[in-house]
Order: sequence, then structure tokens, then C-alpha cells
Amino acid sequence: MANKKIIITIDGWSSCGKSTLAKQLARELGYVYIDSGAMYRAITLYFLRNHTNWNNHDDVIDALQHIKLEFQANHKNGSSEMYLNGENVEYVIRDLVVAEKVSEIAAIKEVREFAVKQQQAMGAGKGIVMDGRDIGTVVFPNAELKLFMTADNEVRVKRRYHELYEKNPNVTMDEVRQNLEHRDYIDSHREVSPLRKAEDAIVLDNTTLTPKEQLALALSWVSEKPGEL
Repeated sequence: MANKKIIITIDGWSSCGKSTLAKQLARELGYVYIDSGAMYRAITLYFLRNHTNWNNHDDVIDALQHIKLEFQANHKNGSSEMYLNGENVEYVIRDLVVAEKVSEIAAIKEVREFAVKQQQAMGAGKGIVMDGRDIGTVVFPNAELKLFMTADNEVRVKRRYHELYEKNPNVTMDEVRQNLEHRDYIDSHREVSPLRKAEDAIVLDNTTLTPKEQLALALSWVSEKPGEL
């Protein structure tokens, strides 16, 4: 009898290493990793490129009708990469310009409904690990394992700074700190699907954990689910 596959959700604050853990878990379990944040970043990129007025309801609805999102496997490194209307935008969407607007655009009701519908379809067959802000509360409220990640603020700033510095050596620590504070506020105060811990989520504070240590901890929680490993 084959092992029963489950849905694993990972929510939490920006730059807590959600995607790192999600990719590790997917690789270890043979699951599909879905980066929900990449979907919102791709939508943001489309809005920016096409000068969409995201404060105008009709403009948002019209723009969404012209957006096709899909993940395609990169066979060289085994990762899934974000494609926007057939274009690989995996690296473009990591730019600070997109990061500065993504929380604002992701707070729009129609944008969230558009993305959530696609995310739920991707998880219909289970065997997925998805990270984001509202995955365990809105997208998959019945997921078998929910994690909520957090870390010390300054640790998060330093992690994000080092990540961005590789792509933009001109970025400053203050810019990164302001961006994270701005995103935290919007993510937790938006009217639609605000960032919050699901009641049945396990908190994973990785302030002092290495990626290897946090993976081992998460796998121990997966192993507690009957028939999964």
C-alpha cells in the first residue's frame, strides 16, 4: 500500500526561510513545492510593466484576465520556476522594486481570489508543500500539517540583505529593514486574508537554527502523521 500523501502548509513573516524549508521538505518527501509568493510577485510584475492602476477595480479585473501563471521545472537544478505568460520571470520577480509593491498588490481582494483559486487547484491531488501568508488559514484550512515560521527581526533583515546584495550590491541594510517593516504591516493588517497563525499550526522559530536543523525538526513533525513516511 502506497504511503498516503498530505498537504503541508508553511506560513510566516517575510525572510523567515519559508521557501528554503518548503523546498527541502518537498525534495525529501518527493512532493511538489509551490511558491505562492512567486505567484503574487509575478502578478505585481505584470501590473508594474503594464502600468496597471491597482487602485482601480476595473483595471485590476482587466489585468488579471491577461495573466497566465504556471510553474515549470528547471531540469538543471530540479527547482520549479515561475512563468508569466510563457516568460521565465523567476529572477526578475526577486527584485526589490517588485518586493516594495507585492504586499500592497497581494492585499487586493480580486488578486487574492485569482491566486487562491489556482493554488487550490494545484493542491487537489495532495503531495504538495506550499508556503505563503494565508496557506494554512485560507488556501488549505484542512491541511494535515501546518507550520508557522518566525525569527528575530534583525536576523530576518540580515538574511534578506545578503540575499538581495548578490543581485544588487547597492542595496542598503536600512532599505531592507524598511521594506520588511512595510511588508509585515501590510501582510498582518490587510482586510483580506491577513497573515496570522492558524490555530492548529506548529510554530517554528528558526532564529538560531541552521537549515539542516530546521529540516530535521520539520521532518520529525511529518513523521508523526500516520502513514506518511
